Amino acid sequence: MKSKVLGFGILGILLMGCKAPLSIANVHTEKNIYITSELSEDKEMAALIEPYKHKLEGKMNTKISHTNTELNKSGDNSNLGNLLADYTFEGADEWAKKNNVPPIDAAVINIGGIRTIIPKGDILTKQIYEVMPFENEVVIIKMNGRDVEGLFDYYMKTQKNNPVSHLVIETEENNSISKKLINGKAIDYNKTYYIATSDYLALGGDSMFFFSKGEMISTGIKMRDLFLEKFKQNPEISAPDDVRLVFKNKKVQE
Repeated sequence: MKSKVLGFGILGILLMGCKAPLSIANVHTEKNIYITSELSEDKEMAALIEPYKHKLEGKMNTKISHTNTELNKSGDNSNLGNLLADYTFEGADEWAKKNNVPPIDAAVINIGGIRTIIPKGDILTKQIYEVMPFENEVVIIKMNGRDVEGLFDYYMKTQKNNPVSHLVIETEENNSISKKLINGKAIDYNKTYYIATSDYLALGGDSMFFFSKGEMISTGIKMRDLFLEKFKQNPEISAPDDVRLVFKNKKVQE
C-alpha cells in the first residue's frame, strides 16, 4: 500500500514539473492585415481561381426563362409567391407519383423565404439563387382532415400572406372563416391530406406549429433546384393572377 502511495506522489510531482508557468514575455503577437482596396492582389492565386470564376459566372448568367411582367412578392396574392407555391405543389406531386405516395392536395410556402423580385425580361440562373438563397427541402406532410383545420386557423389569426397552392382561404371581419377549400372542395374530416411545404415550415418555422400533428415525408428535393428546373421547363412565364387569400379582417395591409 505504501508503494502505491509513493508512486502516486512521484507521478504528481512529475506532472507539476511539466507545467511551465505562463509568461507574458513569451506571447508573440502578429500584425493584423485588413482586407481593403489597398491590399495588393495575389496574382498566382487570382490566376488559379480565374477559370473557375469564369465558368461560374457563365453558369449564373445563363438565361433560363423570360417574363413579360415583373414577378414580385407584394400583397396577399403576389404573382411570384403564387408561382413558387404552384411549383412546390407540382414538384412534390411529381415526386409522389414516382414514390407510391398519394397525390398532393395543396402546398404552402412562406413569403419570407422569397428574398427578392424577378424584374420583367430575361430570367437568369443567378436570379433564382437570389430569390431562394436557402437550402430548404421540399417535404410532404401527411395529415388527417381535422388537423388540417389548424392550417386555416393559422391564416385567420395571422392574416399573413404566405403563398398557397390549391387552397382558398377567405376570412370575415368578425374573425371567422367564410371559405376554406382544398382543391376546390370543403375539408373532409375522414380524408387523409398530403400537403407540400418546406422543411423549415414543417418544423414549426413562421409559427406553423400545426404541421407537427402530421407525418413528415422527405423528398430530398431542394426547393431552389426545383424552382430552377421549373423555370427552365417554362421558357415564357405565365404568372398566376387568381385570388387565393382574402383577408376581410385584415387590419394593416402589407
